[in-house]
Amino acid sequence: MFTNCSLGHCHIIVAVVLWSICVDSRKIRGISLSYKRFYRERKSFLCIDGSKMIPFDQVNDDYCDCMDGSDEPGTAACPTGRFYCTNLGYRSHYIPSSRVNDGICDCCDASDEYRSQTPCQNTCRNLGQRERAEVEGQTRVLGERLRLKQLLIEEGVLTWREKQAQLRDLQRVSDDLQTQLDDLRKEEARRKEEADALREREIGARETADNSPTSHYRPESPISVFKELDSNRDGSITVDEVQAKLSPVQDEEHALSEDEAVIKGRRGVPGSLADEDPNIKAAVSAAEKASADLKRVEDAYETVYMEIRDLREKLSIDYGSEREFLFLHDQCFQLKVYEYIYELCPFSQVTQKSASGEVVSLGKWGSWAGPPENPYCQMRYESGEPCWQGPTRNTMVMLICGTETALRSVKEPSKCQYVMELQTPVSCQPALRQRGVHSEL
Repeated sequence: MFTNCSLGHCHIIVAVVLWSICVDSRKIRGISLSYKRFYRERKSFLCIDGSKMIPFDQVNDDYCDCMDGSDEPGTAACPTGRFYCTNLGYRSHYIPSSRVNDGICDCCDASDEYRSQTPCQNTCRNLGQRERAEVEGQTRVLGERLRLKQLLIEEGVLTWREKQAQLRDLQRVSDDLQTQLDDLRKEEARRKEEADALREREIGARETADNSPTSHYRPESPISVFKELDSNRDGSITVDEVQAKLSPVQDEEHALSEDEAVIKGRRGVPGSLADEDPNIKAAVSAAEKASADLKRVEDAYETVYMEIRDLREKLSIDYGSEREFLFLHDQCFQLKVYEYIYELCPFSQVTQKSASGEVVSLGKWGSWAGPPENPYCQMRYESGEPCWQGPTRNTMVMLICGTETALRSVKEPSKCQYVMELQTPVSCQPALRQRGVHSEL
């Protein structure tokens, strides 16, 4: 075999071959940089779990000596072992040791098929470039969503301040109206007392004149009839008063109609003292005006009171740590699923409308229901309409990150228990760090 070479040259060739074999044996496959310290070549190898000491030449000898499989990181000998794909230029990861040299390319750098007949190509560079492009695209999209979120936060803060200022203005208006109400109630009472006093004085004067010796008093004089018909002594006669007094004397088969009562009341009987006395007429008019003014201010006060109540209720809701969800108030979002139209009105209610137009409540605003570390990722709507032979309808709304604010899905995982997904930029969170394309080099 070595007939054409000298003995010295043959020794050199053999030494080189033996050295290359030795170097190859010292290359421990299937371990990461963080684990290389356990595989420094020495006389013995301690299993990583500390359970056993073996000669170092038994590492990766295709026989499982350690219970944790740490002596065979580069072979399929240990059922619990794992092989580390370095994947330079892409993401490193582990695969089960059973996949080593199984004829299937699992590592993009082809390191898992070092003894198989499968021609694996190193695709890590292309995969890394593709993932970096995807990450950059996702970063741009996330950046746009976070920009929209910031705009909505600023809008929420501005709206909150406007509502607070509106509440202060309404409170001032309410206080002014309350003062007006107090004054108008006094004014109305005074005007009514003046009108009543004038009526009493006029009635008294007429009674005195009727009872004087020189008067031509007749039992059926207008004043007497007026006093008889004016049962509530308010200085005027109504149709009801005439019917009440004159109907009993009518024939039992013919009751006094309203028109007849009006005619009877007008015949020789003054319908109101204000029709005869201009002073009484002016006093009654002033009292009526005071009552009308009071009613107008009372209506205005009631309107302002309702606005203050609604505004305080709106401002009492938790809209997030930065009031980022305030913009959702007074908005509603719909989604059609089969023959039903679902409508979500954040901080108000959830409804379901059938094709026939029947509307069913799926719950009213309850509270935030997310975990302590992220409480604003779920909304709970409860106490909806009861199901037939079932529980009360409730809805859980999951808030997910998205460029637009829209209702994306509605499901009913259990009877009368609904789950919705509401997409909105305000649910987006900054990425703590982008996943690297290569964690260990």
